[in-house]
Amino acid sequence: MARNAEYWIEKLKLQKHPEGGHFMEIYRSEEKIYREHLPQRFSGNRNFCTSIYYLLREKEYSKFHRIKSDELWHFYDGGCMLIYEINSKGNLKVHKLGLQIENDESPVIIIKAGNWFAAKPEHDYCLAGCTVSPGFDFNDFEIADKTELTKKFSKHEKIIKELT
Repeated sequence: MARNAEYWIEKLKLQKHPEGGHFMEIYRSEEKIYREHLPQRFSGNRNFCTSIYYLLREKEYSKFHRIKSDELWHFYDGGCMLIYEINSKGNLKVHKLGLQIENDESPVIIIKAGNWFAAKPEHDYCLAGCTVSPGFDFNDFEIADKTELTKKFSKHEKIIKELT
């Protein structure tokens, strides 16, 4: 069987993700960091680390969102994934997640806590992994409001409208 997006969705039992695409949580550490030992931006205890498989097919995208932890993206299969990151100063960086180093791709991308980011595959699909520490919690997840994000970062209006 050819390894395409449908193959990975079936074999890895990926489910639809609220931000777009498909995912499956593959790791959530049993140990936790207690609230009093975390920065104030966290509302409760967090697992040390979490990790998911994440897949986007052609014409799918991950909506602009942000979380309160750093997130590491790892390339697994398919083509390059473009990850758009807007930092607090309004600077946009386009990361290329993939294995074609000669095309400025990287097999690992780091998104800093609190930065807005979105993603789309450059070609037919991309299978990636996302590792979050302190671990992911939906209480730390915020999907961007198109109007508000465009107002704040108007110079990036085109990509914000495309990926919200």
